Amino acid sequence: MFSTALSTMAILPSILRNPRTPRAISRSVVPTHGHSFFRVAIAAAAVVTTLVAPNILLGHGFEGDRFFPPTIQTDDPFGTDELSLPMVTMFNNPAADGTPKTRETDISTEFDKEIFPGFALGISDAFTVLNPKGAPSVTGWDNISLSAKYQIWEVPAHEFIFSAGVLWEIGGSGRYSMVNNYSTVSPTLYFGKGFGDLPDSANFLKPFAITGTLSQDIPVRSLNPNVLEVGIALEYSLLYLEQHVKDTGMARPFRDMIPLVEIAIQTPENRGGGPTTGTINPGVLWEGRYCQIGAEAVIPMNRQTGPNIGVVFNVQIYIDDIFPQIFGHPLFGGGSKNFTTGPNP
Repeated sequence: MFSTALSTMAILPSILRNPRTPRAISRSVVPTHGHSFFRVAIAAAAVVTTLVAPNILLGHGFEGDRFFPPTIQTDDPFGTDELSLPMVTMFNNPAADGTPKTRETDISTEFDKEIFPGFALGISDAFTVLNPKGAPSVTGWDNISLSAKYQIWEVPAHEFIFSAGVLWEIGGSGRYSMVNNYSTVSPTLYFGKGFGDLPDSANFLKPFAITGTLSQDIPVRSLNPNVLEVGIALEYSLLYLEQHVKDTGMARPFRDMIPLVEIAIQTPENRGGGPTTGTINPGVLWEGRYCQIGAEAVIPMNRQTGPNIGVVFNVQIYIDDIFPQIFGHPLFGGGSKNFTTGPNP
């Protein structure tokens, strides 16, 4: 997510001063080429393990009638099969500490696999391109991140879900001089709530839904600060409006869209971590039978975040609908908790 870009801002000055020197606040002592094979091996293993799963066709991202889309800047609360390929973020990092304004492009991907009903493991990574004004560009892989998530409490009649999980950024698993050389563990809470249970007098408020995350970034064996991360996504589902409130006759592709606004905030809590940074991200998601395509503006909340508006694009592949014999069900323990198939028949 966008925290990758913000963490790069913190170590940018030392990259530009000496791209071959590990950064003071981050970055590894391991060269890149060995981790390219490591990434391919992990991805291949993740796909192969799904081949032993039982043959049960079940889906993703629903509570009652509500389809909760995989949002771009904040993670959704579902422990299910997901493939994000790719997410492209472009943003201008502000000039600081004698370094120029830098254009950053992150190309990231994530794969999640449901292991037990409602419990998923994931892996993600990003390739970063830094283009500082008046200086050579710097490119390389970010650290690999592993995740675990479990759906703790669900109330389908009220379109509600609460989940918990943990994210582990593996220190030193990216390019030499471009990644943190220490690991970070982030316990995270997730929630989602649709408003389809409002009275009929508030029919046109029923398509609204809200999802959010609250996480605590804890560096391991590091003098760097703990960081509190908060993410909120407010959505208005035209899909829900047309299917469960009133068929207005809206034409496609508009009836398959979900306008939304996401807010992502990072607050260092100790050890001189600096000011709060964050972005406001208005955008839209289009839901297809086999994929979701989304785009959002990335608007800095303050000057410490950045000087200009950026943009992020994302494609989510609904692998459980494309390969129902392989995905859409847990490896163990019977049927998935996410029992309704794709949003757009």
